[in-house]
Amino acid sequence: MNIHISKLKTLLAVVLFGVGLNPALAQNESSTRFPTKTIKLVVGFAPGGGTDSSARTIAMKMSELLGQSVVVENRAGAGGNIACEIIARATPDGYTIGLANIGSLAVNPHVQGGTSYNTLKDFEMISGGVAFSNVLVVRSDNPIKSLSDFVKAGQSKDKPLFYGSAGIGSAGHLSGELFRMKTGMNTEHINYKGGGPVMTDLLAGNIEAVFASAPTAVPLVKSGRLRALAVTGAQRAQALPDVPTIAELGYPGYQATNWYGFIAPAHTPREIIDKLNKVIVTALNDPATKERLLNSGMEPDPTTPQAFADFVRQEYGTWGKVVKDLKL
Repeated sequence: MNIHISKLKTLLAVVLFGVGLNPALAQNESSTRFPTKTIKLVVGFAPGGGTDSSARTIAMKMSELLGQSVVVENRAGAGGNIACEIIARATPDGYTIGLANIGSLAVNPHVQGGTSYNTLKDFEMISGGVAFSNVLVVRSDNPIKSLSDFVKAGQSKDKPLFYGSAGIGSAGHLSGELFRMKTGMNTEHINYKGGGPVMTDLLAGNIEAVFASAPTAVPLVKSGRLRALAVTGAQRAQALPDVPTIAELGYPGYQATNWYGFIAPAHTPREIIDKLNKVIVTALNDPATKERLLNSGMEPDPTTPQAFADFVRQEYGTWGKVVKDLKL
């Protein structure tokens, strides 16, 4: 009887060990074979804006390298927060990732009301994506022809100068607010769900100006539909070498740089993060992809997962202080 009980205990231990081991084996096998189906790249803004256009450019090369489609899904709203919420809640298997921006990861968590996700806990950082300046633009037929004209127009006490951005907490919004603080202009921010919609309203004459992402602004500036007054970065944009920086034009110390980076849900297996990182870095270093990004005003910014995580943590602290100072 005791022999039978002993055998039964041994068999039960083997079964329990197998039950505990199988998920790990399945996960390792899944990580090794990844990807076996389409990957969804979630973007927090409407089609036509900078995040969307850069995502599609990079996703095209990623699809080629992975042998599986990487499909961009636009989930616009709340300055990119909706997309980040979707990514934070997604199954951590590598098939739902995102291209997030400075607003959704480093700014919005500090704005009144905050976010439902925790930037520093709810995501795995995969790689930096691109970095670039914003461009202050007006319609080409606007009487505002220079940054000094823009400042004068915004110093009227009778009515505010309406400017738009791709969303609350976006780099365009912060660029405008920082410039308002520098100049004392009477401006009012109008919030949109992405670079595409805000440009539509600017071209229609419903707002005066936009601190636009370079990918959104550059084609319209080159086509003659918009006039670029200045760029917000520390250096001139390669795609618009004749457009000066705001600092050059009499506002030393002014700088606002935009960036996008790739994220995945927390607890995504390290093997999958590393594979995605390798593919993204290769895509960003691909000469044709790099040329397309540079021509639209974006600087490719491939990094290791750890380097991007460190960068996001730093930006999170920096912009948290800015938001507090601006009382957004």
